[in-house]
Amino acid sequence: MIFEEYIDWYRQYYWSQRRQSVNYPDGCVMTGLQKLYQASGKEKYLDDVLWFGDQYIDLDGKIAGFRDIEHNLDQIRCGTIALFLYQQTGLAKYRKAAERLRKNLDTFPRTEMGNFWHKEIYPYQVWLDGLYMVMPFYLEYNRMFEENRVSDDVTMQFKNVRAHLFDEEKRLYKHAYDEKKVQPWADPENGRSPSFWGRAVGWYVMALTDSYEWLQMDSQADSRILKELLQETAEGIMNYQEASGLFYQILDQPNRADNYLETSASAMISYALLKGARLSMLPEKYAALGERIFQAILDFKLIRRKGELHLLDTCASAGLGPGTRRNGSGEYYCSERVEEDNAHGAAACMMAYSEILHHNLSGI
Repeated sequence: MIFEEYIDWYRQYYWSQRRQSVNYPDGCVMTGLQKLYQASGKEKYLDDVLWFGDQYIDLDGKIAGFRDIEHNLDQIRCGTIALFLYQQTGLAKYRKAAERLRKNLDTFPRTEMGNFWHKEIYPYQVWLDGLYMVMPFYLEYNRMFEENRVSDDVTMQFKNVRAHLFDEEKRLYKHAYDEKKVQPWADPENGRSPSFWGRAVGWYVMALTDSYEWLQMDSQADSRILKELLQETAEGIMNYQEASGLFYQILDQPNRADNYLETSASAMISYALLKGARLSMLPEKYAALGERIFQAILDFKLIRRKGELHLLDTCASAGLGPGTRRNGSGEYYCSERVEEDNAHGAAACMMAYSEILHHNLSGI
């Protein structure tokens, strides 16, 4: 299958990049490889994750680049990898790493309504990204090691996001919310950022599916809330799918000249629809919709150049503040660098392909 050829190329490309520390894109790549191993049983994917643990988590459980004083949700993303490595190896350093991240949440600043700040440098701000960075780890760690369940806390934070970030007219989520309504990008009346950024919505739907997987073990009532949120979000998202099957960088502005069909958002949505259908969060028809998105990525975003496959059109990075340049406008999001073989896009495609394998669609 052509995408497996790309994965093998990308694995070599990833390890060729020397890094002194790791952050959430690395955690996402490892999550993609973990999911591929779990779906296919191929040891090469497990070997990659084991190598990552050897290189970037020391004997004391310190993850290269993690600093607890930062209170940065992005840095929690590697927690699920630490838990997976502990389950695979039983090595104490991986449990120590997970414990270090879990303890960081105990001192994490929260909004007045109870949500984690996205980062300490972004006070009173809730971003959709942060739900994916923290909630699946928070739930999995709790399930493995703690007696008091955190399901109420998790569900409360998702419900707050629905209350403050969902646009009833467009049936889509804005990227972020400023509780104090003082940021340059925040609407002075509702605190929301101005645009519907595709990858932000992708983070959100992946957070719902990956959190549901753990939440349903503890609370049927709480997991039902996430199921309803995914159903509502999936219905809204599909109103903005382009004819090719892909989704734009700014979901609701297909006619703006600088907008483009963005790979990571499309892959994240594909993953969530496929997994949501597999977990019975969504009707079965969504599996076919997720498959169509993934096929469109192969058709329009995967190219061969000089014998090598490359994945096109992933937004390199985007956010809100500090300062005024990252102002949340459509113009801003479309001005950020677009890359090929970017970790956000490659990781999300690996996750989506793992669900293709779970659905026995490997011949796609």
